[in-house]
Amino acid sequence: MAESAVKVAPSKIVEQSNKVVQESKPISWTHFQRRYLSREDQYKYEWVNGKVVKSIKGMDKSQLYILHNLQAFFRRLQNEGKIEGDLISEPDLFFLTNHRRPDIAWLTQQQIYALAEPDAYEVPRFVIEVVSTNDHINKVKAKMINYGEAGVEVVWQIFPGHRQVDVYTGSFLHQMTVCRGDDACSAAPVLPDFKLTVNEIFYKPKLQATDQI
Repeated sequence: MAESAVKVAPSKIVEQSNKVVQESKPISWTHFQRRYLSREDQYKYEWVNGKVVKSIKGMDKSQLYILHNLQAFFRRLQNEGKIEGDLISEPDLFFLTNHRRPDIAWLTQQQIYALAEPDAYEVPRFVIEVVSTNDHINKVKAKMINYGEAGVEVVWQIFPGHRQVDVYTGSFLHQMTVCRGDDACSAAPVLPDFKLTVNEIFYKPKLQATDQI
């Protein structure tokens, strides 16, 4: 994932169809809610530093198997009584003053019920981002800084194009471990039992070819 030759501050860029453009003019949260929060199209809309950040949605249909593998393992641990809460896909959440939609976030049952209240503020301790070629490096870094400052304790960055997972932990997410192949990706200390190898995350069964008529 090469960085653009044009150097732009993280708070001033937005990725749109592989092209870096300037963000919109500042708008209020009320305006954002009315115009963008429920919009259904191929983009993800976030409200960052008072501006609309528009980007290609994190997971396309070719990557849904990754979400399936993660949720299937989560459900197995849940059935064994080793884990609670849920893995939520693209929830609308605030990280300090910024509204973001992480690709996947773990929320406890208590957090899920608390978020039913209009002014609730709940930060997930574990977040997963599926990083595609559409994600500009500056935007990804800015999001990671926001997560760390808001108190997220573990972040997995999944790179389908490279079959690699970068695991961030520690104070302000300053510690990073690169995982490939049979390396185990752990959500400890948040969810010690949630541990999969990279190969398990990217597992795809061989499908039988359909008969031609």
